[in-house]
Amino acid sequence: MGSPKRRLEAELSEAFIKLQRELIGRGPQETKTYIVEDMVIARFKGVLTVEEKHLVGHEDGRKVVKQMRQVLREMYSKDFEEIVEKHTSFKVLSSHSDISTKVGERIEVFIVDKNLEKCLDHSA
Repeated sequence: MGSPKRRLEAELSEAFIKLQRELIGRGPQETKTYIVEDMVIARFKGVLTVEEKHLVGHEDGRKVVKQMRQVLREMYSKDFEEIVEKHTSFKVLSSHSDISTKVGERIEVFIVDKNLEKCLDHSA
């Protein structure tokens, strides 16, 4: 079944996809989550909607898409952080997000209060 770390990374990816489907009506084409020391890093590929893909072809459109995604992220940052806390049992100290309108990819980084990777290695 894989290591505890790999299982947790897969569980987090699934939970992130589910939340995005609920929020935007569709999930990313591909999601990969990485646990590195005290960080949970989620990489979402293919996140732009059809409308957003049209908009990013124009300079003003790129700004609108980035701004809209930033507002959405702020509105739902607690939901993303709760997923991390629920699945890891660790407290999220901070989280960060950015989207590349050029390649339609978004990243989320969550900093937790302990070295999650080390804890998972010891539990294996």
